[in-house]
Amino acid sequence: MEYASETEVTNAAEHIRSLNAALNQVLFGQEQLIDLVITGLLARGHILLEGLPGLGKTELVKGLSKTLGLDTKRIQFTPDLLPGDITGNPVLQEIDGRREFKFQPGPLFTNIMLADEINRASPKTQSALLEAMQEQRVTVIGETHPLPSPFFVLATQNPIELEGTYPLPEAQLDRFLFKLEVTRNSVSTLEKIVTSRELGTEPYVDTIMNAGTLENLLRLVRKIYLPDVVANYIARLVDATHPGQSAASAHVKYGASPRAALSLASAAKARALINERTHASFEDVAYVAPAVIRHRILLDYNARIEGITTNDVVINLLKEIPGQDKSIPKTIKSSS
Repeated sequence: MEYASETEVTNAAEHIRSLNAALNQVLFGQEQLIDLVITGLLARGHILLEGLPGLGKTELVKGLSKTLGLDTKRIQFTPDLLPGDITGNPVLQEIDGRREFKFQPGPLFTNIMLADEINRASPKTQSALLEAMQEQRVTVIGETHPLPSPFFVLATQNPIELEGTYPLPEAQLDRFLFKLEVTRNSVSTLEKIVTSRELGTEPYVDTIMNAGTLENLLRLVRKIYLPDVVANYIARLVDATHPGQSAASAHVKYGASPRAALSLASAAKARALINERTHASFEDVAYVAPAVIRHRILLDYNARIEGITTNDVVINLLKEIPGQDKSIPKTIKSSS
């Protein structure tokens, strides 16, 4: 396998810094959130943004689409939304004097799909995204239609305690690379928003890169080297999320899937590229682990009573599971 060179990584980092700077002009005071959104994008992952209304989740996604110059469509998820409203439907048309059904693509056929308030739609409608998010294609009445490349779903959701929301199915949550929490702003950030923005106006951002540049970055991420010891760390972290495998998982009912391990590897590589390194490290894995794992584990009833969250579990896992596995021979460790 061909690995990324230092020159390639340095050139790519310049584009990434420009993208980061542009997005920080869209959403103030959310530097780590923006850093993780860019990381998820470079890892070819779908991203779920959770937070109260009005915190800028939708503006961030819209700003991202503008800076990348990609085709973007927005779907406002509501309780009456049907699966065909997302994927598209066969439409009866007259062709050469005959009437036959022709597939009319829905808003899902785009590069970036903004699924706004995704948890306000019914589980049946939410499940319409499963095939698209995993296999980048849509099957309607036995006919399969490929989606454009690249294809990303960036979804926003309100906390489940709010009225009129439905929990996302576990199978769909597992297809999101990251689940990121959008927190409220500090006083200084609110002051900056008030003095530099007007109600009802969108922030202006330049187009930083085109589809070709983004595709080159996505290919470069796959060329980032993942040392054996880091791959072993990922495997041990994911295994430790299952009941009985660690002290931190004492209140876990179901642990993370193999897709979580693949997600950790991809996100760690993307993080390495952002930091201008040709290889992924233990620190890269630890940095992205909360965003990758928090939505892929299910806690038992006692955890809710004791106020334990999935974030608490991941933090304790990172403290409990060491980067280096002492049982691995030194000859293997040296490969990093």
